[in-house]
Amino acid sequence: MGGGGFSMEPENLLLDQFVLGVIGVANPKVCFVGTASGDAQSYVDKFYAAFRTLPCVPADLSLFKPHTADLRSFVLEQDVIYVGGGNTRNLLVLWREWGLDAILREAWLSGVVMAGISAGSICWFEQGLSDSVIPGELAPLACAGFLPGSNCPHYDGEPDRRPVYQRCIREGTLSAGFAADDGAALHWVGDKLARAVSSRPAARAYRVELVGAEVVETALDTDWLG
Repeated sequence: MGGGGFSMEPENLLLDQFVLGVIGVANPKVCFVGTASGDAQSYVDKFYAAFRTLPCVPADLSLFKPHTADLRSFVLEQDVIYVGGGNTRNLLVLWREWGLDAILREAWLSGVVMAGISAGSICWFEQGLSDSVIPGELAPLACAGFLPGSNCPHYDGEPDRRPVYQRCIREGTLSAGFAADDGAALHWVGDKLARAVSSRPAARAYRVELVGAEVVETALDTDWLG
């Protein structure tokens, strides 16, 4: 998700409902991972407030105060891993230190749905445009690499996102990839893009790539879920 979901649109849970809908099981287990925000309790509380209104079994996983020593078993029991926004660089460092990146890849390959917003979107790609690399700036960041190419969230929500993302692709510091407005989401099946959806009528997702010497931005067909 480029933006949106329960944390940005608490009165509009269309994207969160979409995540539950792709699973195909009744009352799926949904685990919120708030590493990028330092497991901020207010963020966790927002997650429970929203997902307790939906047909699912919500849980959360903290690396600051873990409730189990067996992270692998806990993660593999979930149907959805939902990663919150925040500092992507810190998220990646902590995941690697705890071995959570490898556990999440195993879960993903076994069919667990991976979802997230902002940092929770960037983290799955080979690269992302992040504000967690250089204080006060947007810069490329190497990420977990589940999905090919690069990713840029908040494409319409933050004025510097679009020009900096395109500049980085033009200069070759980011590979071609996908951008998503606030309220737009990219649905991947395996490592193939299946669909773009949105919780806002005007929100869009884009393919952004270098063609010759020019950056070409192509708006994807984006289905409004309303």
